[in-house]
Amino acid sequence: MFRNFSLEFIDHYEIPKATYENTLVGGLSAIAYNREQDIFYVLSDDQSKYSPARFYTFKLKVKQTDDAQIKLESFEPQNVTILLDENGKQYQPGGIDPEGLAISPRNTIFISSEGNPNQEVKPFIAEFELETGKKLADIRLPKRYLSGAESQGIQQNLGFESLTINRTGLPEDPFRVFSATESALIQDESLAAEEQARIRFLHYVINPVGDPVLVAEHLYLLESAPVEVISNGLTELLALPTEGYFLSLERTFGFEGAGAKLFQVVIGNATDTTNIASLRGNISQVQPLRKKLLFDLADLGIDLDNLEGMTTGPRLPDGSKSLLLISDDNFNDEQINQLLLFRLVENK
Repeated sequence: MFRNFSLEFIDHYEIPKATYENTLVGGLSAIAYNREQDIFYVLSDDQSKYSPARFYTFKLKVKQTDDAQIKLESFEPQNVTILLDENGKQYQPGGIDPEGLAISPRNTIFISSEGNPNQEVKPFIAEFELETGKKLADIRLPKRYLSGAESQGIQQNLGFESLTINRTGLPEDPFRVFSATESALIQDESLAAEEQARIRFLHYVINPVGDPVLVAEHLYLLESAPVEVISNGLTELLALPTEGYFLSLERTFGFEGAGAKLFQVVIGNATDTTNIASLRGNISQVQPLRKKLLFDLADLGIDLDNLEGMTTGPRLPDGSKSLLLISDDNFNDEQINQLLLFRLVENK
């Protein structure tokens, strides 16, 4: 069922607080690696408050010391692209809350926005031009994710944090987009505090012609958190090359600081929840996505920040595969934009 993966921590790096081309480098909430160009796309979750909504191109430098130790040398912005709506206009403050980012095989970028239910700003998952930053098209969301007359939709600040694409096949072939909310929808929220949050996981197919098709929706159970935790959520998904396999990043924050756990996730025979109006109450007949703890970052013994982004990266100097995590400093002087580097090993 599960692949025999392991993670080895290598190094961490603090991205300097700076301005780049008149924008404030911060709020780094998602990261994706372009293997062909050896560059990273990094999304800021700025709601056009500090600078226009945007994503950056970053270049990573890794070095190997004389004693064969691998170190993060630098991670610096090379370009910035301002996000534009479908009319080619910059987003007004509060008009977008960008959180998830993924590169598509057709050289576009997909971005998810949490929206703002309190201000009647709708969430979205949309495709943007990579070069210009202009929105091309929205993926249609099921109505259950949108605020309506009844108590339904995403909770405030608990929308689409995660976004990933499975890029198997040729560039002109259909590809798959996956996303999930950070926590349960209003109508799915459990009334028992000790129960795991019931999150919906979306699976779309993007065809060369025609609208995106919602293939399935599944239940993802968030790990329960200690009572001292203030915030607990699913902040990222990463589709692995083998279809149906993912890594997930769950992040906590509380009085004792930030925490994070990485899980291996398998679709397997998970129940399709598309036609289940509410996941509240007895869900014993619903088979959730299967999860297995891969790495508890508390074991690192370093101060963690608000980890929200995850991507595979380039081959390391020793030829092994890499995995990187990035944190969002919330534009707070007391927080940092943190980059963590791991070696991803598939054991035989």
